[in-house]
Amino acid sequence: MKISGAEAVIRCLLEEGVDLVYGYPGGAIMPVYDELYKFQDQLHHVLVRHEQGATHAAQGYARATGKVGVAIATSGPGATNLVTGIADAQIDSTPMVCITGQVGRHLLGSDAFQETDIIGISTPVTKWNFQITEASQIPEIIAKAFYIARSGRPGPVLIDITKNAQFDEFDYSYEKCTGIRSYVPVPKLKLDKVAEAAALINSAKKPFIVFGQGIILGQAEAEFKAFVEKSGIPAAWTILGLSALPTDHPLNVGMLGMHGNYGPNLLTNECDVLIALGMRFDDRVTGKLATYAKQAKVIHFEIDPAEIDKNVKTEIAVLGDVKESLAALLPLIDAKSHDLWHNEFKALQEVEYNTVIKEELNPTNGKGISMGETIEMINKHSKGDAIIVSDVGQHQMFACRYAKFNSTKSNITSGGLGTMGFALPAAIGAKMGRPDREVVAIIGDGGFQMTIQELGTIFQTKVPVKIVILNNEFLGMVRQWQELFFDNRYASTKMINPNFVAIAEGYHIKSKKVTQREDLDEAVAEMLASKDSYFLEVMVEKENNVFPMIPTGACVSEIRLS
Repeated sequence: MKISGAEAVIRCLLEEGVDLVYGYPGGAIMPVYDELYKFQDQLHHVLVRHEQGATHAAQGYARATGKVGVAIATSGPGATNLVTGIADAQIDSTPMVCITGQVGRHLLGSDAFQETDIIGISTPVTKWNFQITEASQIPEIIAKAFYIARSGRPGPVLIDITKNAQFDEFDYSYEKCTGIRSYVPVPKLKLDKVAEAAALINSAKKPFIVFGQGIILGQAEAEFKAFVEKSGIPAAWTILGLSALPTDHPLNVGMLGMHGNYGPNLLTNECDVLIALGMRFDDRVTGKLATYAKQAKVIHFEIDPAEIDKNVKTEIAVLGDVKESLAALLPLIDAKSHDLWHNEFKALQEVEYNTVIKEELNPTNGKGISMGETIEMINKHSKGDAIIVSDVGQHQMFACRYAKFNSTKSNITSGGLGTMGFALPAAIGAKMGRPDREVVAIIGDGGFQMTIQELGTIFQTKVPVKIVILNNEFLGMVRQWQELFFDNRYASTKMINPNFVAIAEGYHIKSKKVTQREDLDEAVAEMLASKDSYFLEVMVEKENNVFPMIPTGACVSEIRLS
C-alpha cells in the first residue's frame, strides 16, 4: 500500500490502539492534520488552547487509564511549548508520545521559519527521541516510540517529522515493536534476592513500608494489598503512590514527605527494616539524606537499576517488575500483626489530629473557610470514588493529605517537576480517559491562571470536568515560606485576581462562588450532581499554612506541627 508519510502517521497511531490525541495545528504539521481530518471517525483529535495543555491532557489521560497519552504540535514554538509537559512526564514516569512537525529536510540547520532543534532541546527530558527525515522511517520509529514509552519504567518519547517526510509516499506496512537490542526494560527477577528480602522482613521487629507510583504503574495493587495484609506492616505513601492502597485501609498510615503525616515521617528514623516499593527516595521524602533512616536496613524493590543506591544505600535490592516481585515474595512472608509497632503510628496520628487536623477540618475562632475542610466536603459528596486532579502549591498538599480514595489511579498530580498549570488540562485528559468516573480538579488561584485558556477546550468538547478553585489571593506555598523563613516579606506573592466566575461563565460553564462556610456543603453537592462541567470558586483563609512541615534540608525527625 503506497501512502504518504502523513497518512502513515495516522495509520500507525491506529495500529497502536490510539483513539484520542491532543494537539494544536501549524504549518509544519499540517499534512498530518489533513489526514486527521480524513480519519476523524476513527481518531478523535482534541484542539487544546496551548500546546502545554496538550501534554498535560495527555498526561492526565495516561495516568487515569494506564495507556499511552499522545500530543501533537507544529515546529518551533509549538514544539517548545510541549517541553514543560514532557519534562513533567519524564520525572513522574508517565507514558506519552509527542509528535512534532519540522521544516523540510533541505532546510534543516538554515534557521528557517519556525525551525527549532527540538531533538536537542528535548533530549534531557525524554526517555527517547528521534527525528524522521524520510517517510519510510515512520512505521518503525512510531512502533519503537510506543514500545519505549510504555515498557519498563514508562516515560515520554518525542518524534520530530520533517515536512518532506510527511508529504513523500512509500510502501507502507506496520509491525509492532516487541523488543530493542540493548534496551532491557524489565530486569530479570532474581529469586535469591526475593528470598533474602523475605528473611529480613520476617526477622524485623519494626518493619515499615514506603510505597510509590511504581505499584500503580506495575498494576500490582492486588499483590501489594495482599503483602501488606499478610505481613501486618504499616505502609505509607508518596504523593504519587496515593490511591494504590485505599486511604481508609487500617495499615495505611498516611503520607511521607515535606508535608506528610507526623507518624510516618518521625518513625522512618525508628524502623529497623525499611521496605521501599516503586519509589525513588526523592528529596521531598527523605529530607536530609545524611540522617535519613540510618538505623534501618533498606530493601528496595525497583524496576530501574539507576535508582538503586542513587540516594539511599540499600541492604537488598530486588530488581524487576514489582507485580512479579511481590507475587514471588508473598508465599515467603510470615503472617504477623506488629500491633505494638502499629500503635506507635496511631499515637502519633492522635497527636497530629489534635494539633493540626482537627482545627484544619473544623476551623474555629472566626476563621474563614479552610482548604482542608473544602477537601473534606468533596470527600463527603464523592464518597471517595472521584479522581482528584490537583495543581501545585498549598492546595495540592491539602488535597493529598485529606482526599479519600477507594480505588487506584485516583490521585493525579504533578509530583517531581511541580508544574503550576498542570491540573486543568490534566483533568480534561483524565475525564476523557475515564468518562465513567467523576473527575474533580483542585486548583489554586495562581496555577489556574497559567492554563486558564483550557476552559475553552472544556467549552468546545463539553467534557464534564468539575473545577474547584481554592482562592486565597496569594501564591500560597511561596507566601508560607516567606512567612516562616523570610520574616513575612511577601515579595510578589499577593494576587490581584480577575472575576473568575465571570470568566468561566464567558465559556458557558456553570459557575458559583462561595464566600461563607454555610454555603459550602450545598455548593459542593450541586457541583458533583451536575451532569455538565462546573466551576466552583471557594474563597479560603488567606494566610492559612499547611502543616506538618519539614523545612528543606532538615531531618525527617525535625518535622514541625506549627
